[in-house]
Amino acid sequence: MQLYYIRHAQSANNAAWDRLGTNRSRSEDPELTELGVRQAELLAQYLAQADAGAAAGDRDIQNRRGFGITHLYTSLMVRSVATGAHLSRAIGAPLVAWDDIHEGGGIYLDDEELNARLGQPGKNRAYFIRHYPDLVLPEALYDAGWWNRPFEEREQRYGRARRVVERLRARHGGTQDRVAIVSHGGFFNYLLCVLFNLAARDGFWFVLNNASISRFDFDWDEQDVGIVYLNRVDFLPSDMIS
Repeated sequence: MQLYYIRHAQSANNAAWDRLGTNRSRSEDPELTELGVRQAELLAQYLAQADAGAAAGDRDIQNRRGFGITHLYTSLMVRSVATGAHLSRAIGAPLVAWDDIHEGGGIYLDDEELNARLGQPGKNRAYFIRHYPDLVLPEALYDAGWWNRPFEEREQRYGRARRVVERLRARHGGTQDRVAIVSHGGFFNYLLCVLFNLAARDGFWFVLNNASISRFDFDWDEQDVGIVYLNRVDFLPSDMIS
């Protein structure tokens, strides 16, 4: 199995943080910005193309001969789904929602008066059918929204990352599948801790750019994992990297 971890393109919250340096105006589930849409379009074009002049070889560690994505998953957060929709159209793979690959914390808003983070419903089945009719939704997603629970604490995120790795191995272990998941910058760090048995500690943070690609190759029995590259954005013009 090859795993391609793709961070969603720029969201309104990302842009607000870059501009203001604060989360005060954050949305619980932001849309892509105009820049984010363009990033997603260029990412989709890049994943769909191959270098006709690339030499044949077994490893192709820079994906010069193309990506050949066979499975495409997305979190149910709007910025991820919107990014994934562009990819799905370009590469011809169905976009499948996977609720466990959401960003840390889940869907929430900050309540300054209570000094608390309050869970919000999240988008429901009707929303996704209306806006993303080709998205393959979980059977259990109904009218109340997909989140509908309290803020996810930091300790809970490691368990979720372990579930994701276990399911990836169960679904795709021992195959030649090329699996792309469209997810989030924060969750990437918890997934790294699980994949490489890193100790959970404060201060560990690997930064991902919007629309970046990171590749991990698993051996045949899925026990050994190799980092091929991280945070790749060489397909974006310099002024579009965020």
